[in-house]
Amino acid sequence: MSKTSNDEILLHNQTWQRERQIIIRLSSLNYRTGELGSYLHNIACGVSELIGVDWTVVTFCQEGFETVLASSLEMGDGEHVYSLHGLLTGTVIQMGHSLAVKDAQKYPEYGQAPEGYCAYLGIPLRTAENKVIGTICSFNHQPRDFTKEDIQIVELFAERAATAIDNYHLYQQQCKFNHILEAEVEKRTAELQATQAKLLEQERLAAIGEFAAMIVHEIRNPLTTMIMGLKYFQKTILTESAQERLALALTESSRLERLLSEILLYAKPQVLQLCELDVNELIHELLVYIHEMPEALERKIEFFPVLPTVKVLGDKDKLKQVFINILRNACEAVAPGDIVKCKVDCSHINKVYINVHNGGEPIPSEFISKLSQPFFSTKPCGTGLGLAITKRILNAHNGELSICSDLLTGTTVSVQLPVVSF
Repeated sequence: MSKTSNDEILLHNQTWQRERQIIIRLSSLNYRTGELGSYLHNIACGVSELIGVDWTVVTFCQEGFETVLASSLEMGDGEHVYSLHGLLTGTVIQMGHSLAVKDAQKYPEYGQAPEGYCAYLGIPLRTAENKVIGTICSFNHQPRDFTKEDIQIVELFAERAATAIDNYHLYQQQCKFNHILEAEVEKRTAELQATQAKLLEQERLAAIGEFAAMIVHEIRNPLTTMIMGLKYFQKTILTESAQERLALALTESSRLERLLSEILLYAKPQVLQLCELDVNELIHELLVYIHEMPEALERKIEFFPVLPTVKVLGDKDKLKQVFINILRNACEAVAPGDIVKCKVDCSHINKVYINVHNGGEPIPSEFISKLSQPFFSTKPCGTGLGLAITKRILNAHNGELSICSDLLTGTTVSVQLPVVSF
């Protein structure tokens, strides 16, 4: 056999061995979402081994910068980001095709190589949409020529890397979209549940209203007759003990009348007669009336209006009822000579807060959440419907009622209403 034939056989075997190595390397690549770094590291190491270079990196290029995603050599902890300006990588991104440089120090017009390296092979990473998103860059300490076969091998791996990076970013975008979608679904579900709960509450209150109106009517008629009979006995001569019993019966009868009226008021649907109301004027009008109430006698009420004035859309009579109830409670909570403060706060966007503060005994924390529940009261003779009615009126105005109380600052009842204009 001739020497030429032996050389051909040897070259054929070398080619076959290299192709086998390439196939083994490619088949060993196993990309799974979330394992991008490990996958690209295997690509970088495979390229360095197959074409015999000292160092290979896989980069992601965007907005004039490259980020090293994987390296065949250890580069240390942290993110490695570099400007593309003046680098060999920048030339590859700008041209959009492969670049092989035998000696970057001898041919600096293509860009600067890392210190200590001469030969360079850069292959662009191109997506299915023909968009260049990064590179595979191989460096060698000594100058060397890169063959057509070398370039084809790296291009083969570059195709795999580009697909993996593109799919990973698509996956990340999909996760982000799914997260936004889930949050929106949760938000809409919560809104729907709140709306359904509100409708159920309205239906429940309507049913209670009808039932309460019937019961109150049935009770009120005989109660009126009983009160008339008790008042008749006031005209007769009675012993002292009988007069005491009669006075007690009349007091309890009056309390029962008030309770029946409040039950009707609570159960009745809140039909509003809306108009624009100046908050400062509304409170000023109330204070004239409140100062004459028995609960406010010997108490000082300080009012701090807001300037410039603010307006809300509301039912004047019902909002008066709200603030009369809150201010009455505040006056009852303090001793004669003490001060109740009423302050208008417009520091929140599109909302106004009317805060009523008293320095009386604090309300136990376990009671605060129950104060606006029907028939719950901390007062010995309270009906437990005052704040419940207040809350219903404010809900009908798209407003809110909140209460905070502690030993140091006292008790503040806040009414929040949407603002129409300043």
